[in-house]
Amino acid sequence: MKKFISTLSLIFILTNLSFGQSDNEYREALQTMFKVSGSEEIYQTAISKMFTMFKEQYASVKEETWVSLEAEFKNTSINDLIELLTPTYQKHLTLEEIKGLIEFYETPVGKKYAQKSPLIMQESMQIGQQWGMKIGEEFAKKMKDKGY
Repeated sequence: MKKFISTLSLIFILTNLSFGQSDNEYREALQTMFKVSGSEEIYQTAISKMFTMFKEQYASVKEETWVSLEAEFKNTSINDLIELLTPTYQKHLTLEEIKGLIEFYETPVGKKYAQKSPLIMQESMQIGQQWGMKIGEEFAKKMKDKGY
């Protein structure tokens, strides 16, 4: 019985170690994918914009303090974000699929897409807002035509 429990415990420990290694490998691949896809740069820009707002709220803080804090947050925040996002990505994409995305983003087309994605997203959001306003106006007109 003691041997059985020891064997079972060893299997449990080895299983958890292998899952832990798998999670680390997945996180590392996800971090690489964020870098090569341009996502990390987008998140870094968002942090910079937040710090611009913070500087307005705390105008008396010295510039060297801001530089230090922003560098710290840019480094630790992306790691925290990857930690938080890993389970979501794992739910939808395998490690092999993440590696495939990395391979894509390392191609000339992938590099161009990564470079242009922020601009495409920004322009798409503007178009989406215009589209939404048009739908809202058309809806309001139709409701008015129906007597509402």
